[in-house]
Amino acid sequence: KHHQTYVNNLNAVEEQIAEATANEDVTRLVALQAAFKFNGGGHINHSIFWQNLSPEGGEPTGDLLAAIIRDFDSLENLKSTMSAAAVGVQGSGWAWLGYCKNTDSLQVATCANQDPLQGTTGLVPLFGIDVWEHAYY
Repeated sequence: KHHQTYVNNLNAVEEQIAEATANEDVTRLVALQAAFKFNGGGHINHSIFWQNLSPEGGEPTGDLLAAIIRDFDSLENLKSTMSAAAVGVQGSGWAWLGYCKNTDSLQVATCANQDPLQGTTGLVPLFGIDVWEHAYY
């Protein structure tokens, strides 16, 4: 329901951006950026979130588990770090496990609202916890 709303709103904003671009209306383009970021981010974040869900559950294996142990000492430490980050979000947002290409390391980060992790921090999103109120009803 919420994801579809982000997609619908993103599509509408993209149409408005195309119209403003065709009309060379820079003022309108600037005004549309917040809606583009919010709805585009909502679509990106929820798409990643759905891809991470599994009916079987389970724990990381292989290279991902090795990187978790390297950067967090254990899966339990990562879970604690992610939980603390999620609880620490004031208002609405996301807690993320991301990959930093520059340091070849995993990092936990938070983003406010629907700000996308990669566009905000440069980290490649691997796993996200939605801490918006709609995630709990």
